[in-house]
Amino acid sequence: MKRTSHKTPEVYINDINVFPNSVVPVPTAVPAFIGYTPQASYEGESYLNKPTKITSMAEFEAIFCYPNPSPPSDPAKQYSPQYHLVKQGSKPEMGAYVLLGSDYYAIVPDPNTIYYLYNSVQLFYRNGGGDAYIVAVGSYGTASGRPIAPGDPLINPNVQLADLLAGLELLKNEDEPTMYICPEATLLSIDSNATLMQEMLLQNSEMMTAVSIFDIIGGKDPDPILYSDDIETFRENTGMNGLKFGTAYYPFIGTTTLKSTDLDYTNLFGGDIKQLAAVINPDSDPTSQLTTILSNIENPALTPLTVSQNNKLLIAGSTAYKTIFNKVLEVANVLPPSGAMAGVISSIDNQMGPWKAPANTSIAGAVSLPIKLSENQQASLNADAVTGKSVNAIRHFNGQGILIWGARTLDGNSLDWQYLSVRRTVTYIEQTCKLATSAYIFEPNTKNTWESVKSMISSFLVMTWKEGGLMGKTPEDSFTVECGIGSTMTAQDILDGLMKVTIKIAVVRPAEFFILTFVQQMPKGG
Repeated sequence: MKRTSHKTPEVYINDINVFPNSVVPVPTAVPAFIGYTPQASYEGESYLNKPTKITSMAEFEAIFCYPNPSPPSDPAKQYSPQYHLVKQGSKPEMGAYVLLGSDYYAIVPDPNTIYYLYNSVQLFYRNGGGDAYIVAVGSYGTASGRPIAPGDPLINPNVQLADLLAGLELLKNEDEPTMYICPEATLLSIDSNATLMQEMLLQNSEMMTAVSIFDIIGGKDPDPILYSDDIETFRENTGMNGLKFGTAYYPFIGTTTLKSTDLDYTNLFGGDIKQLAAVINPDSDPTSQLTTILSNIENPALTPLTVSQNNKLLIAGSTAYKTIFNKVLEVANVLPPSGAMAGVISSIDNQMGPWKAPANTSIAGAVSLPIKLSENQQASLNADAVTGKSVNAIRHFNGQGILIWGARTLDGNSLDWQYLSVRRTVTYIEQTCKLATSAYIFEPNTKNTWESVKSMISSFLVMTWKEGGLMGKTPEDSFTVECGIGSTMTAQDILDGLMKVTIKIAVVRPAEFFILTFVQQMPKGG
């Protein structure tokens, strides 16, 4: 018998646990963004290639963005894409352009200056995002000073497959992220993009903690006739492994993420004022007011105006420049949808839970689409007879605006895993139960422990059922939990130190197709 440690006469109280260990649900919407940031340091510490958890856009800016100079200087530019105007002989059949007088100019980027992560994180928080991980694999590379040819694929040589794969590898040590996002993946070559996507799906299937949200090369400026070629290429390049852990959205979205104060004349022609002047103030037809503004920019006074002040003067003084500026701002604001989708998923999870399909809802900040898909066009995206890989459409509906109109994984042929909400709900239950049962490691492998584990998991599943995450009129209809010798374990399992638990759940599936039956009833005589 254990001897008492009480030394003096007194009334003593012992607390005894009468409730089983409780289950703490794991987070369900924590994206990990892998890509390039303006910088990656804070208070002298480098955050390069270091998965870093943030909780707000302000925290992202503090660690991964340039510090702002003191007033009256303009705020630091966190993203500075470069665009060129290339004169065309006729109206371009594809791509962005402006008409100045009788001349057409294609607007094409310097590919070395195009990045997406910064704006994707902004879209994430604008759409209800919360906790997130940032894996900064590098800062922005140098500009080439040359535009791509109109119609050529947009590939940024500064975006390296090896960098993104190294960032992905770092996430193997992080269990909390539930979504993987590489906003700059579409800036890789088609082959490199295929390698990255397949590695992401492989890691998802091995860790079983996260899904990957993919963007599609060609979704930024799709051909209205041949866009399906881009979809086919994407399907071919995702491979055949881990499809239930992937989902894709098409096309890109036109947003209001970049404001008019985020761009200026330094984003045109690499900041070469002479090239800009040749377009908006040609020698054949100059204006004195515009000549003065441009001259003051090239040869500033002792107390020069700021770039933003000069830009306002250009907009007010030149209709041509205003047209160019507005069109460039529109082009720069066409972004991959993955960051916005992570925000939408986070918002829905917080309101309902992962079992609510992230579809039939709008995207905050989305104002246009580069292609408006019809119902017939979406049909080939939603289901593919050859590969079975589903692509979720983002569509425009009259009177409703832009809506997410799909909720499927890449595993479109699987009755078990074709829906994203099903995959994420099962992951949520799996990881929550895994975390909860870790408290029983090294406990006696006996009936008392088995019953305690069953009770704990059942309590969690009842709560999930009450919140709408499981089907069934009663908890008994929605799940079963089994643990014990003769049901889930053998005597050899006990000797081997194995405790096996079998959980069967009836997961909620979205109603994709509503069938309305109308029958004309004959009038009844009275």
